[in-house]
Amino acid sequence: MRDTIIAIVVVINVLCGVLVYFSPALGNYILLGIASIITLLGVYDAFIQKNHSLLRAFPIIARLRWFFEEEREKIQQYFIEDDLNGTPINREKRSIVYQRAKKETETVPFGTQHNVYEKGYEFVKHSLFPTDHHTIGGEDITIGSDKCKQKYTGSIINISAMSFGSLSKNAIKALNQGAKMGDFAHNTGEGGISPYHLQGGDLIFQVGTGYFGAGKTIDGKRYFDDEIFKENATRPEVKMIEIKLSQGAKPGHGGILPAKKNTEEISKIRAVEPFTRVDSPPGHSAFSNFKEMITFLQKVRNLSEGKPIGIKFCVGNNEEIEEMIKTFSESNNYPDFIAVDGGEGGTGSAPLEFSNYVGTPLFDGLAFVKKTLKKYNLEHQIKIIASGKAIDAFDIIKLKALGADAIGMARSFMLSLGCIQARECNLDTCPVGVATQNEDLVEALVVEDKNVRVKNYHSKTILAVKEVVAAMGKHSIDEIEAKDVFRRNKAGDLTSLEEIYFS
Repeated sequence: MRDTIIAIVVVINVLCGVLVYFSPALGNYILLGIASIITLLGVYDAFIQKNHSLLRAFPIIARLRWFFEEEREKIQQYFIEDDLNGTPINREKRSIVYQRAKKETETVPFGTQHNVYEKGYEFVKHSLFPTDHHTIGGEDITIGSDKCKQKYTGSIINISAMSFGSLSKNAIKALNQGAKMGDFAHNTGEGGISPYHLQGGDLIFQVGTGYFGAGKTIDGKRYFDDEIFKENATRPEVKMIEIKLSQGAKPGHGGILPAKKNTEEISKIRAVEPFTRVDSPPGHSAFSNFKEMITFLQKVRNLSEGKPIGIKFCVGNNEEIEEMIKTFSESNNYPDFIAVDGGEGGTGSAPLEFSNYVGTPLFDGLAFVKKTLKKYNLEHQIKIIASGKAIDAFDIIKLKALGADAIGMARSFMLSLGCIQARECNLDTCPVGVATQNEDLVEALVVEDKNVRVKNYHSKTILAVKEVVAAMGKHSIDEIEAKDVFRRNKAGDLTSLEEIYFS
């Protein structure tokens, strides 16, 4: 095959030369130039380069394989996938975010595309006497235990953790301004508080194992620092503090900021070397057991002047989580909230094995935490915030049914900014300027347009939740219970989430 391909391109090159000889027009010279370049490329592929055996066997043609392989996901998304089979978020889910963010038509014609008789299909049962959705309450929540001096009242739907660095400055600004417009909270992620977070929206200040915005580097290691933390934690925009133990996409690993995205500006905020890959440690240096954790949480609570303090983790070893909650109960000191992340959580950068095979999925982890808090009589002190691929009203209702008091949403708010699920977050090439530090791409995201879409998506999703809850005959979102949501099992029977997770 190699000899045939080389022979063909040489013949074409000779024919182009003959054409130029008899008709020396500019267009023919250009044609000869192109043919000559292809011929030289074929010779290089077949006889000179030695790294790629496929190129040596199929010069020039093998390069087409690389092109289509590079563009495979885009081709799949645009031309092959249907409304339901796209991953990690299918087209139907993405479309409802876009429609609500833009206030476009969000109704669907001709009935559901879901197979309502297949295993795993989920639904809620409605009432013959629905209530008026305008009167439905429960869209707000107050977080703060009896240990908290500055309780926080906010929305049940908030922006989950995404750092400046992972996201662009324009994305962060649009998210925070949208949160201000819609009166809900914006989690900073573990990258610290940047100027772009300070647009007037309520902040949940996340402190990860790297202590960015809350610590400093000593002999190459990151340590918590009281004064640095206090400076940020006492800002009026900061309403709650979240200590991240792990996250769903890479539990037990620590965050990753690719070198390309670690600009001079970001490195100053994080107090690290610019243009180097930044790996957060897998664990905290400030504590190494549950009693030390409680001491640290109380220290953080005092330094923040009594603001709600929480911990975030993806459920791993159940016995370990129960031991932690038991220690909270026995010591009579505990966080004000627990943010439960699912193993299906999203991220800008994670090792494949951690993303696919480490960490408990959200439904199972959430139900376990809820049961354990109830077992140790802490369910009224510690609120639960759930995070893991929540997109529409039904997702939120399921998480409420399984014990969540509030919901953190990340990828859905990225979609409201215009994310097209290109899945290039770790390459610094996000085509819509959401997850990149490339200035040309960042400028494409117009803050004054996207902030309104963030607000719209939030308000329309809250409205959708109220409409479904009203159809169920309830008077408040808080009345949702696990027995209200049903799932078809392998045998084809219907089972409530109460039976599946809480029996």
